Amino acid sequence: MTTIRQEHLIQSVADALQFISYYHPEDFVRSLTEAWKKEASPAARDAMEQILVNSKMCAEGHRPICQDTGMVVAFLDVGMDVRWESDLSLEEMVNEGVRRAYGHPDNLLRASMVADPAGERRNTRDNTPAIIHSRVVPGNQVEVRLAAKGGGSENKSKFTVLNPSGSLVDWVLKTVPTMGAGWCPPGMLGIGIGGSAEKAMLLAKEALMEDIDIHELKARGPSNRAEELRLELFEKVNALGIGAQGLGGLTTVLDVKINDYPTHAASLPVAMIPNCAATRHVHFTLDGSGPAELTPPSPDIWPDIKLEAGDGARRVNLDEVTIEQVREWKPGERILLSGKLLTGRDAAHKRIQDLLDSGKPLPEGVDFNGRFIYYVGPVDPVGDEIVGPAGPTTATRMDRFTDMMLEKTGLIGMVGKAERGPVALEAIKNHGAVYLMAVGGAAYLVSKAIRSARMVAFEDLGMEAIREFEIKDMPVTVAVDSQGESVHKTGPAEWRVKIAEMQS
Repeated sequence: MTTIRQEHLIQSVADALQFISYYHPEDFVRSLTEAWKKEASPAARDAMEQILVNSKMCAEGHRPICQDTGMVVAFLDVGMDVRWESDLSLEEMVNEGVRRAYGHPDNLLRASMVADPAGERRNTRDNTPAIIHSRVVPGNQVEVRLAAKGGGSENKSKFTVLNPSGSLVDWVLKTVPTMGAGWCPPGMLGIGIGGSAEKAMLLAKEALMEDIDIHELKARGPSNRAEELRLELFEKVNALGIGAQGLGGLTTVLDVKINDYPTHAASLPVAMIPNCAATRHVHFTLDGSGPAELTPPSPDIWPDIKLEAGDGARRVNLDEVTIEQVREWKPGERILLSGKLLTGRDAAHKRIQDLLDSGKPLPEGVDFNGRFIYYVGPVDPVGDEIVGPAGPTTATRMDRFTDMMLEKTGLIGMVGKAERGPVALEAIKNHGAVYLMAVGGAAYLVSKAIRSARMVAFEDLGMEAIREFEIKDMPVTVAVDSQGESVHKTGPAEWRVKIAEMQS
């Protein structure tokens, strides 16, 4: 009989969540490095470079890889011969570990969990509760797998029930392009096949906890149908040409993981969940000897990359830029932004719309006329930081507000990540505005371009409040020009053709 103390599980969960906030798994870094070396698309290669440089900076500085430090997902296998020395339940211990991790004074993590999800959506302020799955198994240990899952990738989760004779491969190849770039490729696809609706989703999420090993599988060859599907999907999904950040390129996925389970004879449930470029997960075991010990990755795993942000880039002073100048920018053009811009996300946009609809003025200091907005929810700063990691959030969520913002506030430009939908593209074209893309998964790197930050309005919204950033040489790409042309459409289309030609 093994005795495990309450404090050992709590501290292990807290330490592990801190650990994965700034350390990518080694297998991910090595796989992304190999993909970067082979990438032929300049835009995708540049995005990968930023992700890899950001990853190394976070490992050295012990700060989050992404500003979205995720909702916590925990899988626990509790041995039947384990005895607990605790006055808390299993879920309470895990949540206390989450609370401790996200409030760590040396590395504050962003609290993103909201209660009353269909109503007031109040932030719980400590990122609890975690999403916890547990089972009792033979043995005298506790196996724990933890992940911090960002909203951008989680929002792209897909599920269907195919006819038993239906093609899973066809469904995946039809569905992945509809996911856009909001899940921040290159990453992984977790696929669950069989069981019931909820079982398939769970299988897919568990698959994302596994190491990247597609190249080892390719070398030894498949031994079952699931492994055959992994190899087929890996090749065919990458042949779609979506590429890093959806800009078009050779690598969209670094691996495809599949778990399956027996199912009803009349059904073929299939779930697909992506993991983003901020892949964060860890596995540890408690055996009664104390808290888990986690080994940092070797410093040698990161490639030596020197970012040359200024080469060939247009330098723009946001304090002086005009709408006429903005209309000269071309899709795919690299830009270095300096000057002041305001921030705002979903909740701030909703409040702005409510104020305008009711005929009320915007709060003092909220003046978007002739200015740019950055879609971001930063991590709180620590030490002498101006702001914590502050990478872009998925711009598509702001599509419904875009026409209102451009027409009624005088906004001329937006900065975010991923593609814009048809409604936003039409609004951008009609108003002659522009949308710029920053790299998702490079949040700490982006934060180094921020020279000052001040609260402007809606402070009660926490990370969703409106702030003013003063930035210096923040790297972005023109994703949608004033004519509504989108690189997220042209890039993948171009590279899909190029890849087909390479394979013919």
